[in-house]
Amino acid sequence: MLDMKWIRDHEAALQTVADQKGMEVSIAELVKQDEHKRRLLQEVEQLRQERNQRSQEINRLLRAGKQAEAEEEKEKVRHLGGRLAELETRLGDAEQACHALLLRVPNIVSPDTPVGRSDEDNVELRKAGVPVKPDFELRDHVALGELHDMIDIPRGVKTAGSRHYYLKGAGVLLHRAVQQLALDLLLRRGYVPLEVPTIVRTEAMTNTGFFPLGQDQTYRIGSEDRWLVGTSEVPLISYYSNEIIDVTEPVKLAAVSSCFRSEVGSAGKDVHGLYRVHQFAKVEQVILCEASLERSEQLLQEITANAEELLQLLELPYRVMAVCTGDMSQKTYKQYDIETWMPSRGSYGETHSSSNVLDFQARRSGIRYRDAEGKLRYCYTLNNTAVASPRILIPLLENHQEEDGAIRIPAALRPYMNGLERLVPNAEQPVDKQLL
Repeated sequence: MLDMKWIRDHEAALQTVADQKGMEVSIAELVKQDEHKRRLLQEVEQLRQERNQRSQEINRLLRAGKQAEAEEEKEKVRHLGGRLAELETRLGDAEQACHALLLRVPNIVSPDTPVGRSDEDNVELRKAGVPVKPDFELRDHVALGELHDMIDIPRGVKTAGSRHYYLKGAGVLLHRAVQQLALDLLLRRGYVPLEVPTIVRTEAMTNTGFFPLGQDQTYRIGSEDRWLVGTSEVPLISYYSNEIIDVTEPVKLAAVSSCFRSEVGSAGKDVHGLYRVHQFAKVEQVILCEASLERSEQLLQEITANAEELLQLLELPYRVMAVCTGDMSQKTYKQYDIETWMPSRGSYGETHSSSNVLDFQARRSGIRYRDAEGKLRYCYTLNNTAVASPRILIPLLENHQEEDGAIRIPAALRPYMNGLERLVPNAEQPVDKQLL
């Protein structure tokens, strides 16, 4: 959410941003509604003041024994009360209309954000690693999963419907291992781990900028005011809602959680295997800091570097992309996507995302801090997917496969995999019960 005064002063520029992001909202209509609301508020306040003055006059007249004159004033106050009640109803309607429009206004974008219409217009910033091009026929992650009896999609569909799956045996170990590797990395960076709710109220989704525009991507629990989160960013940010916090040093939070997305509108897109599923797990990093563009930019680079280090530990080729305006969400000021090489696709696929949101979420959520002068200000917030699984299993299996179907385990993962160096088809793999 943006400050309304700022919106009034930057109406044309903000409409341009809305158009670039593909947001169907009229900034002019919002400004008009806001002016209407403020006029009604002024009338209401004037009538309230007049009512209070007349009430005081009634008391004075009664004390002076002027009963008849007091009754005349009471009649005027009754008329004022009727007029005031009508205006207050109109003001309430105007405030709701204004707020509904305000919730659809996008965040501004950074000066170095590329202008574009879709992910095809994202700009590559750098690459790391060399894509796999072996001299044998590669298996995709589904074939490898079946070969090792670690991925079972047919039974997932039988049980829960399309885009569901079972992980089994070594698949579960890998799924858990990459999450723990990511969490341990963040712990070394000073992040505080939280176990978070994955069911939240509408207010939490709205305050973090996922509603109202993202409701079709979210699973609702019956008719209740509760939703399944698509990222632990929601409960992590909401942890401090309506609080004044200390950001002398940035507040760094991490969570490992299950996530759920309905993927409405993605029919026919990336439907093969584990790329786009309804249930997955993420290790999320969230930072709250002072309202400083310079500091938040440094932190954006930091959280992106954390994700890059994870991919380097997994020995996977990747590239970092500057996300364009048309591929951004409503709440985002600046965003990087990290895409990892997926041999079966013959291309890079998105596995990580980093965002600087400025005070967009904090303003909605009421998260503030006191600056050096003691003035209350809204925090800036940032977020990054340290790792998401099972999507990360796609490049992990495919890039490290060998000609006989065996899968080499990167050195950094071996401590989480009972010391295993390779997964061999049809071999009895030792299972650490503590990991299961």
